[in-house]
Formats: sequence, C-alpha cells, structure tokens
Amino acid sequence: MIPSFQLRIRRIIWVFAVVLCLAAASHADPPTQSFLDGIRYYQEGDYEQAVAEFKKITDAGVQNGRLYYNLGNAYLRSNQLGHAMLWYERALELIPEDPDLKFNYAYALSRTKDARADRGHSLIRILFFWKFLLSPTLVRRIAIAMNLLFWSAVLVRFIRGKKVMKTPIYFLLFVTLIFTGTAAYHYYEDTYIREGIILPEQVSVRSGLTEGATELFVLHAGTKIRVEKEKDGFVRIFFSEGKIGWIQKDQVGII
Repeated sequence: MIPSFQLRIRRIIWVFAVVLCLAAASHADPPTQSFLDGIRYYQEGDYEQAVAEFKKITDAGVQNGRLYYNLGNAYLRSNQLGHAMLWYERALELIPEDPDLKFNYAYALSRTKDARADRGHSLIRILFFWKFLLSPTLVRRIAIAMNLLFWSAVLVRFIRGKKVMKTPIYFLLFVTLIFTGTAAYHYYEDTYIREGIILPEQVSVRSGLTEGATELFVLHAGTKIRVEKEKDGFVRIFFSEGKIGWIQKDQVGII
C-alpha cells in the first residue's frame, strides 16, 4: 500500500483553482471538467476512472508536468506499473525538480523487476556524476553561466595584459567545456535517442519479427529500454549489453 502523503495532489489543485472559480458560474470547458472529474474519482478511490479522465486531457494534446504526475499516480494506484512509469518519466522531462514526483518515481522504480547489468555502468556514474545528479535544465543553466564567466575573464585578461588571471582562466575553460559538453550530450539524447517503457506485466523479447521467433529474454512492466529500430509493427530494443531483440510496438510506450 502506498502511503497517501506520497501521492498527494495539493500542488496540482491550486493550479486550477482560478479556473474552478471562473467555472462556478457556468459549465467548465472539457479539459478543465475532465481534470476536476479525475481529481474527484481519484479522491473517491476510483483510480481507473481517474485515469480515463486524465487521459482525455493528454489525448487532447495538453502537455503539463503535474497532469502527467497525477496520471502516473492514478496508474500506480490501479496497479498498472508500466503505464505509471511511462507517465512519471514524461513528467520528469517537464518538472524534473518536483520533490513529490521524484519520491513517487523512486517508489515505482523500486517495484520494477529488471536490473541492468551493463559492465562499467557504475564506473561511468562515478566519473560523470554531475550528469546523473543534475537535471538537464540545470546543466544548461550552468553551461551558459560558465560560458559567460569564461569569456568575461578572457576579455578582462585581454584588456589588462596577458599575464593576468592565467590560472583562473584555464580552470574556467575546463569547467565550461565539461558542462557545455554535457549539455550538448543531453541535447543529442533528447533529439536522436528514443527511450521507452515496457507496458505489459511481462514481455518476451524475440530474435525476429514474429511471435514464433526464438525467445531471447523476458522483460517486465516498468523497465526502461532504448528503441533502436521500428519495422512491420515491431520495434528492436536495447536493454543492456548483449540483450537486444524485438517486441511488438504496442508493448512499449515511448517517453
């Protein structure tokens, strides 16, 4: 059972408080009404109906981190771990620093069954710790700030003489290159690398594009994978070193 404080929705309700007041005198617009209905169903414990109402909003094209967070909560409460992880991942791209989201995401992640076995993965996390500790947004901000500091220092050194601030400039250059490179890699990941979440409780990853192909290994709901190729209703996925294969396209949700 998930403690109720872990799934609180107070931070979301205030966003729509003004809308609720305006809607009191007349009927609310469809997305607002769906959100209010979703909140009501969630509080009543009807999580599947809450999912249905929140999905009406996302299907209409609304992109909102707290809406995604609420939808993830409703899926988690209705024991659909794969879909919960998918919407938590999508919410993290919009509100990465939200403490409630990070707490619930960590809880959901603890319920997943598949652990990566990439060699050297732990070493990479240690050597490039800032990439994993800091959000992409914060990395971009630091990269911009460091570039401003570096070029300002270069300008001061140029004006005051070549022997001024030599060591600090080299240090600023080093830090600037680190964060600029990390920001560029985040952009590359967002643009060219597609990641997804396994949705069903269990999926057989096969060697080919048919259900009769050899089963290579099994993945479970909530597991994060990389989508490498799509063909004839199937996608080729990469889970970890040596674990690559094909699953049906509808068995994975793209983040």
